[in-house]
Amino acid sequence: MRGAHPEAAPRIGPYVLRMRRVVIVGGGFGGLIAAKHLRKVPVEVTLVDRANYHLFQPLLYQVAMAGLSPSDIAVPIRSALHRNANTRVLLDEVTSVDLASRTIHLASEAALPFDYLVLAAGAHTNYFGHPEWASFAPGLKDIDEAVEIRRRVLLAFEAAEREPDPARRRALLQFVVIGGGPTGVELAGALAELSRFVLSRDFRVVCPQDAEVTLLEAAPRILLPFEEKLSRSAVEQLAELGVKVRTGAMVTNVDQAGVHIKAQDGGEELVPASTVLWGAGVRARPLAKTLGVELDRAGRVIVGPDNAVPGHPDVFVIGDMASQNDQDGKPLPGLAPVAMQQARAVAANIARDLEGKPRAPFRYRDKGIMATIGRSRAVAQTKHTRFTGFPAWLAWIFVHLWFLVGFRNRFLVFYNWLYGYLTYRRGARLITGRRLRPGVPRQVVEPSEAERAAAERGAGLPGALAEHPEKTAPVTH
Repeated sequence: MRGAHPEAAPRIGPYVLRMRRVVIVGGGFGGLIAAKHLRKVPVEVTLVDRANYHLFQPLLYQVAMAGLSPSDIAVPIRSALHRNANTRVLLDEVTSVDLASRTIHLASEAALPFDYLVLAAGAHTNYFGHPEWASFAPGLKDIDEAVEIRRRVLLAFEAAEREPDPARRRALLQFVVIGGGPTGVELAGALAELSRFVLSRDFRVVCPQDAEVTLLEAAPRILLPFEEKLSRSAVEQLAELGVKVRTGAMVTNVDQAGVHIKAQDGGEELVPASTVLWGAGVRARPLAKTLGVELDRAGRVIVGPDNAVPGHPDVFVIGDMASQNDQDGKPLPGLAPVAMQQARAVAANIARDLEGKPRAPFRYRDKGIMATIGRSRAVAQTKHTRFTGFPAWLAWIFVHLWFLVGFRNRFLVFYNWLYGYLTYRRGARLITGRRLRPGVPRQVVEPSEAERAAAERGAGLPGALAEHPEKTAPVTH
């Protein structure tokens, strides 16, 4: 049955059997790969995502640091799956899963029945029980957050350029990145490089030494998944860019003044900052809770060897939503290669089910981990090799270009990287998203219920917002 035309339903004598319905939740690495590998399987596939694009998250920090535009690392899901004749894409958000009735419920109040369900909805930023910190320290999980980070960073430099007092100018350019994992390290390195080599050439008052970037990590060292030798190398490479790394720094509060950490004497110490960025952790999306099955401490679904939910062989969970150990008993990391390999395994097991064959357990092939720190700076670790600096940076470039979806995106990213390497310039330094007075972060006023109703009736923007698109209200930052 593998390879049959997707519109050709199986038959038993004169009777036509209904095609099996596979619903995939999430258009990230896992969901997209699963749909692609089901292209020649005789099933009806529906992929549901709240965004209409697939996002290459490993390069999201470069959008935040003005190195790339959002369109360089995103591709429309429909375009990526245009060859899948058996697949349709729905722009919607899944609110809950009913395992008993084999149905998912959508924000549009629609419901989708399924024969197989593949949950690949990913994760969101984890503030460890302090959601109020989000307004002061945005995370980095989607394009909106990346653009917001870029906006805050660039506005800080704009405000500093107008500030005549040197002390106040330095205070405006104090940046703190929370979290010493790959995301935090990449953000800190890119931010230091942006201020020292890119923006300093465009401003006349701001000097590179005015900007101060501090990386805070609660653990004894940064980049815990890497060997200690590579962690030390990363600290040295960050220091070359002017980044101050502080380990053992447990965050107790984040507010307008900066970041409060636990001091050695048991009290609190303030690390002042005008701009705080969060890269400290992720948590599975709340959708996992609606399954009513066992979850781990990070809210991920504990799955079996075939990525199916125990007791529900028709429901698979992959990627950042899944808690699973490898063949050696070690927890699988939240990396794109893990989600992609799980997606291929799940698609293959669905095909085996239809062919009446037993399922194969998932086996993870560890191809290594890497993190970039800046221009010609990176660390990389494979099963047999450890390398740093320029060779690791070249390997990082090759791997990320290889996994980007679409030739256009590969070409644009390669061109931008080559241009930036040769000229130390970045073309995506745009303050977008809201019309703002420089240095005063504000948020858009929410329209009233009457204005929303008028807009839904086809009136376009509510009158007040149409006449004054810059209408905003001050908030603290």
